[in-house]
Amino acid sequence: MAYDKFTVLNSTGVPLPIENVDTDQIIPARFLKATEREGFGDNLFRDWRFDSNNQPKNDFVLNNPIYKGKILVGGRNFGSGSSREHAVWAIYDYGFRCVVSSFFADIFKNNCLNIGVLPVQISEGFLENIFSEIEKNPDTQIEVNLPEQKITLLATGQSESFDINAYKKDNMTNGFDDIDYLLNIKEEIAAFEKTRP
Repeated sequence: MAYDKFTVLNSTGVPLPIENVDTDQIIPARFLKATEREGFGDNLFRDWRFDSNNQPKNDFVLNNPIYKGKILVGGRNFGSGSSREHAVWAIYDYGFRCVVSSFFADIFKNNCLNIGVLPVQISEGFLENIFSEIEKNPDTQIEVNLPEQKITLLATGQSESFDINAYKKDNMTNGFDDIDYLLNIKEEIAAFEKTRP
């Protein structure tokens, strides 16, 4: 399944300054029964967003209309816990295209790269600066430049570089998952096969 191409993203950010957010908090296990990748966004952070009567909790950031955008800014150790891909499906389906944190769980980070959500890992200090700027002004613009592997707070000009695997970078730039990548080079694969006994 192809995903949105990712090159340069300019957006406001949604702050979630909570450490050790695990995948069961991102998408509770009771919502994992669906086989299609759509609709998971409705239950993103379900138990934090809604009370037992399915009413929105006013004190949760996703229910606060002043915060919006395609960048989710999370605390340290984001995406820990079980390896469920559904957590990233929920983030993508909700509309986020990038998650920023000072540390990601490895499996969650790889799932992001496979599903079209860019995980941007930055220093603790820069993360705190982003939280601070969003708190001062929820309309703070953040630029995430994948070709240059740089994230910038546009209001202050402060920026940091981030790492990404070259293969995954190429796939995200083209909107490919692993199967799309192989289909894109099928002629090269066929030509190679002809050279083999």
